[in-house]
Amino acid sequence: MNAMTQTELHTLSNSHLDALEEETIFILREVAAAFERPTLLFSGGKDSLVMLKCAEKAFGAGRIPYPLLMIDTGHNFQEVTDFRDARAKELGAELIVRSVEDSMKRGSVRLAHPGESRNVHQSVTLLEAIEEFRFDALIGGARRDEEKARAKERIFSHRDSFGQWQPKAQRPELWTLFNTRLQPGEHFRVFPISNWTELDVWQYIAREKIALPSIYYSHKREVVDRRGLLVPVTELTPPKDGEEVVTRDVRFRTVGDITCTCPVASTAATPEQIVIETLAADVSERGATRMDDKTSEASMEKRKKDGYF
Repeated sequence: MNAMTQTELHTLSNSHLDALEEETIFILREVAAAFERPTLLFSGGKDSLVMLKCAEKAFGAGRIPYPLLMIDTGHNFQEVTDFRDARAKELGAELIVRSVEDSMKRGSVRLAHPGESRNVHQSVTLLEAIEEFRFDALIGGARRDEEKARAKERIFSHRDSFGQWQPKAQRPELWTLFNTRLQPGEHFRVFPISNWTELDVWQYIAREKIALPSIYYSHKREVVDRRGLLVPVTELTPPKDGEEVVTRDVRFRTVGDITCTCPVASTAATPEQIVIETLAADVSERGATRMDDKTSEASMEKRKKDGYF
C-alpha cells in the first residue's frame, strides 16, 4: 500500500486546482463588489490560510479590502493563535479578535459547568461581532466534504435578522449568478472553497508552499484513546480515571477549541506526505477529530441554525 500510494502521488494531477483557485478568486472579488462591510473569518487554520492565499492573488499583497475576524474561545492552541497574529501582521491586514470570555463577562454566554466546551458558544460572540461592526457578509472556509450539514450550504448562504440559517430557504445558485439582496439586519455567510476537498486543500498547500502552524505536521504528544479518538492531554482535557496516557506521533487534520479537537496518529511531516495519507483516508477530517460532532447525527446542523460558522 505504501509503495502504491507513493506511485499515485507521482501520477496525481493537480491541474484541477487552477479551476478551483479561479472560482475562489471570483467569489472573493464578488463579495468585495456586492457588499459594504464584509469580513474574512480567519482562525489561522489551513482552510482560512488557503483562502487568504487566494485573496492575495485576487487583490494583491497588502491590499485585501476587508478585515480579518477571529472568534477566540480562549481555549485555542497557542501555536495556531501565534501563527494567526504573525500572518496578519505579515500581510498588513486588519485583524479583529472577539472573545467568548468577553461574552461570558457580559452575561450573554453562560456555561452549564466550568468544564463545558466553549466551542458551541462562539455563535453568540460571532453574532455580537456582526452587530458591533454591522458586517453584511462573512467569508468562511467551510467545505461541503467536511460534514453533511455543510454539504447543504449554498456558496452564498443567507442568514436572517437573527443570524439563523434555514436550509429550506436558501436561494438557488445557477450559472454562478448569486442573489445578494439583503433586508436590514440580515447577512450572508460566503464559502469560496465550498467545492474543494481536503485532498485539494493539501495539494494546493503543497503547490503554493503555504506555511501552516506546526501542529498540522507530525509531532509527539501525550494522548489518551477515548471512544476511538486520540484526546490530547492538557490542563483543559486531563485523562479520566483508568485511562492510560501514551506518547504518540500525531498531527491535527483540523484545528479548533482544545476541548473538542483531537489529533490523528501520523508520521507525515510534509504536505506531500499528508497528501498520501489523505488519499487513503476513509473518514472525513471532522469525523476523525471532532468530539463536538459526535454528540448527535444533527449536532452540526443544529449549531448552524443557531448561527455557527
